Amino acid sequence: MAQEDVFKKIVSHCKEYGFVFPSSEIYDGLAAVYDYGQNGVELKNNIKEYWWKSMVLLHENIVGIDSAIFMHPTIWKASGHVDAFNDPLIDNRDSKKRYRADVLIEDQIAKYDEKIEKEIAKARKRFGDSFDEAQFRATNGRVLEHQQKRDALHERYTEAMQGPDLAELKQIIEDEGIVDPISGTKNWTDVRQFNLMFSTEMGSVADGTNKIYLRPETAQGIFVNYLNVQKTGRMKIPFGIAQIGKAFRNEIVARQFIFRMREFEQMEMQFFVQPGTEIEYFKKWKELRMKWHQALGFGAENYRFHDHEKLAHYANAATDIEFKMPFGFKEVEGVHSRTNFDLSQHEKFSGRSIKYFDPQTKESYTPYVIETSIGVDRMFLSVMCHSYREEQLENGETRVVLLLPPALAPTKLAVLPLVKKDGLPEKAREIVNDLKFHFNTHYDEKDTIGKRYRRQDAIGTPYCVTVDYDTLKDNTVTLRFRDTMEQERVSIDQLRDIIEDKVSITSLLKKLQ
Repeated sequence: MAQEDVFKKIVSHCKEYGFVFPSSEIYDGLAAVYDYGQNGVELKNNIKEYWWKSMVLLHENIVGIDSAIFMHPTIWKASGHVDAFNDPLIDNRDSKKRYRADVLIEDQIAKYDEKIEKEIAKARKRFGDSFDEAQFRATNGRVLEHQQKRDALHERYTEAMQGPDLAELKQIIEDEGIVDPISGTKNWTDVRQFNLMFSTEMGSVADGTNKIYLRPETAQGIFVNYLNVQKTGRMKIPFGIAQIGKAFRNEIVARQFIFRMREFEQMEMQFFVQPGTEIEYFKKWKELRMKWHQALGFGAENYRFHDHEKLAHYANAATDIEFKMPFGFKEVEGVHSRTNFDLSQHEKFSGRSIKYFDPQTKESYTPYVIETSIGVDRMFLSVMCHSYREEQLENGETRVVLLLPPALAPTKLAVLPLVKKDGLPEKAREIVNDLKFHFNTHYDEKDTIGKRYRRQDAIGTPYCVTVDYDTLKDNTVTLRFRDTMEQERVSIDQLRDIIEDKVSITSLLKKLQ
């Protein structure tokens, strides 16, 4: 099945089983805005808990805050967002649709990559175990031709984005023959810049309002509070501040479901270090964050680092952790060495000293910062994409299952009475009432056992318990495992011990030690 079709099925599955809904759907929706349903919010909260505890529980020198969404407008002037938070946009005159010029070009680069991978896939199938991919890449004429075009385009694009050179971006689009996906034409306007921040007014009377912005990132709330946290917490450098919160960007090209939205959630940690040590800590946090992702068991081959060739004006090192989505490797987290740019800017614009006094060196300095920033929604999507499976069973049936990491699954255990009579529902309720204090436990009595199993498979529930007539005699139940569909008879008294450790966030955190 084509990866595009797989992704469509995942999107459909998210709605059908209560993970993600289009926002305001009964009013025909709102573009690039989504609501999380009853299962989606549980999965999302588990992802956030895993991140939060991995930061503030496992590190004595990292604490958390929750800063306001509304902030003084000068903050965004200091950070550079007012003047420089722009996307290069281009319109197609025939379709009347607007696109990001950089995304159109990046998609073209990806097409060259896809052509190369197709040639390699055909050769691997033809030569089998004797296939030498490195040699094939170095000698095959078609691969070399595609690679040459890809590298030349990438170099030209990278140089054009330095300014950015808007005229050159349009020229690249024209030279590559990039067409509008809707109209199929090349009737493009010039490229122009568009600021991504949402603005609103604050004040009680019309002539006394101030223009403020919905924050486009959560990091600035950490920077303007760093000295408050340092002093009240008596923190010594190096130390970090973590935050989870909503951010807002007026994305023109919002696409690929929840991958790029106008309202989204971030998990960010800013780690304050002594100047001169930032690259050492940058490398450390690269390793720690990759380890965090791989602890979920999705396979190391599905992750990769993408080091930035074009650095932001505030950074001296930056990398993305990319995950293999159905639509290619895409960024889910960024790790950046932001130097002392943000703190220096806020000191300059506020007129207040926010330097750190180092008791060891007896000097005051502006700390350098290592940032780890992960999109909750993108992380959610990566988990869903990797977990979705359609399996052919021996009896010829197909089951749809979410092989979610048990610690992230919305429901940990479903308790199912065999029939809705003879005391079985009451016994099942007893089990639910006992275990619900320890992990998310649901009761389900509708439909046949087989249909109920399928329903729990589809939402990723790792364990199901069936209460039958033997349960009333010997206090045992049938425990079913989602991944293997194997069943075993266990005592009700053993259920908590068997399940709890495997479905707790602690089980993931232990892998990080």
